[in-house]
Amino acid sequence: MKLRKVTAASAVVLALAVSVTACGGDKKDDASGGKKIKIGIKFDQPGLGLQEPDGSYSGFDVDVATYVAKKLGYQPNQIEWVQTKSADRENALQRGDVKFIAATYSITDERKQKVDFAGPYLLAHQDLLVKKGSDITKGTDLNGKKLCSVTGSTSAQNVQKTIAPKANLRELSGYSECVAGLQSGAVDALTTDDSILAGFAAQDKYKGQFQLAGLKLSNENYGIGVKKGDSATVDKINKALEEMVSDKSWDKAVDKNFGPANYTNEPAPKIGDIVK
Repeated sequence: MKLRKVTAASAVVLALAVSVTACGGDKKDDASGGKKIKIGIKFDQPGLGLQEPDGSYSGFDVDVATYVAKKLGYQPNQIEWVQTKSADRENALQRGDVKFIAATYSITDERKQKVDFAGPYLLAHQDLLVKKGSDITKGTDLNGKKLCSVTGSTSAQNVQKTIAPKANLRELSGYSECVAGLQSGAVDALTTDDSILAGFAAQDKYKGQFQLAGLKLSNENYGIGVKKGDSATVDKINKALEEMVSDKSWDKAVDKNFGPANYTNEPAPKIGDIVK
């Protein structure tokens, strides 16, 4: 093989090209000289991904993402949290806005056409949030009751279609509004993933007021979304998730974020084990 002589000038050009084409979601912090990682989460889901008034972040997804990032070589102060709404998750990964997304991101066949997933790291179920001591203990009890869900969600429609055809649906703009309606008595129940419901119920201002009905109306396998084709990152994240379970950090994160709601979680899922 004939080798070409590389000049100093061409070496500089090559170095610049490599730095410009660095992986999406990673960036160099010129001020500190340390690397940064961008991670997509929700900013408005207590117990999962929440931006606190002081600018910090809390929740199970945040704890999982922080653990994974550390295993990838990033300390908490090297993480840049990016608000990632449900409708923009695939686009954020495709654009390279973030390295990965941990945001109640259910693994589905449709989504796997656009992004790759590590995990799952939590098995959630569609459930009901009701007032403490409510007589709503099963799906059919919703007949004649006011059931709240978020505009654009199909959760309440699924309940009405398959379980309680006489349920009165109320659609509000956000989960916080539904919870406020439940507290005031404007609605009788709220439906979405049990992990999301548990997060709201665990908030200090709601402690002791609500309970989960304990229904398992669907299976939601939460995974960590990664840009399509980035199998190396998927493998690293899967290894980190396995370590999080084995060293009990996963259990601690569940208790910390969902414990006050008496949330009965499923055991930590095995990597690649999708429950239909």
